Parts: sequence; C-alpha cells; structure tokens
Amino acid sequence: MAEDYISLLADLKEDEILKLTRKRLDAGEEAMSILNDSRRAMEIVGKRFVDGEYFLPELVYSGELLKEITEMVKPYLSQSAAKVKRLGKVVIGTVAGDIHDIGLNIVDFVLDVNGFEVYNLGVDVPAERFVEKVRETKAPILGLSGFLTLAFDAMKETVEALEAAGLREKVKIMIGGGQIDDEVRKYAKADAYGKDAMAAVSLARKWISAK
Repeated sequence: MAEDYISLLADLKEDEILKLTRKRLDAGEEAMSILNDSRRAMEIVGKRFVDGEYFLPELVYSGELLKEITEMVKPYLSQSAAKVKRLGKVVIGTVAGDIHDIGLNIVDFVLDVNGFEVYNLGVDVPAERFVEKVRETKAPILGLSGFLTLAFDAMKETVEALEAAGLREKVKIMIGGGQIDDEVRKYAKADAYGKDAMAAVSLARKWISAK
C-alpha cells in the first residue's frame, strides 16, 4: 500500500489520495508512517520540479494536498503529542529569495509532534528576521530551509548575520532542502544538514540533550 500511496500523491491524485489516507487511518495504521510516505512522495514531486516535469502550479498544489493530509492525520498524533514535555525551542524558516514551504511545513509538524516548541517564520525570510527571532525566543536551534540553489548564499548570509549579532555561539544551525549536502553545509557555515524531517528531529534531540 505504501508504494501505491506514494505514487498517487506524487501524481497529485487528490480524490484517490485522500480516500486512501482515510482508509489507512481507519485500518489503524501509524500516523507517522503515513507522514513518512507523504514525505517520500514530496521528494518525487521536488525531483520532477527540478527536472522540468512539474512547474510552480504543481508544486503549490502538492503543498495544498500535503496540508489536507496533515489535517487528517493530526488528530491521531495529537493525543500522544499532548503528553510530550516540550523539549526545547526551534526557530525555522525558508531563507530570503526562496518561497518553497513544503519541506519546511513537514519539518514544522514533525518537530512539533516530537515535543519541540517551533517558531515557523515562513518563506522568503531575511537574515535580520532570523536574528530577531533567535534573540527574542532564546531558541538554541535554528533550521534554515532552501530548495533553490540561490538559497545557499542566503543561508550563509543568515549565519554571518548571527555571527555579527553575537548570537552564533548560542545557537546550533541545521539546513535542509532539495539540493543540500555537506559541501553546502560547509559553505553556509552551518552545524549540520538533514535529508528529511526525521533527521531534523534527531539533530534537535541530540543538540538539546547535549546542553
């Protein structure tokens, strides 16, 4: 069923995917398993966008589908999430010049249900806004998202803005997005990069427990 689910979502089949989501939930499947399949489908959507098979309307539509799925799944996670003691604060956002929020919103949701207090600044966020929010919340973790290659410079500028504000030593920075790898991490001067939302959770847990 998982492969069918991933294919349907990647192909943007709205009626079929929503029916299958409901069927899986009614059958007692783990909500997180459905979210993981959704993430894999979104990776396919992202690749199709990069390859020129999908364009911005498809990307936006896939994000809307993901929001619908998330709303369906949320009640099945909320009970366990309510019992979770908040582990720590995380500021996240898509950097300046980039308006992609699909991965960002998955990270937001998964961090939240895993016990983190998340401040999601949205898309096209200037470096100064990240600095303000880190200073205001005293969050020890910052997540920078970027799908386009132009985001690499914006990530680096954001890290440098934190350095200039005297906050860099107080915050751990993770980056993520379509083209992110360890070379980009080094270029941006971040502490780590995550391939998916669960990697973001693992990093956040590790950094919080180290404090």
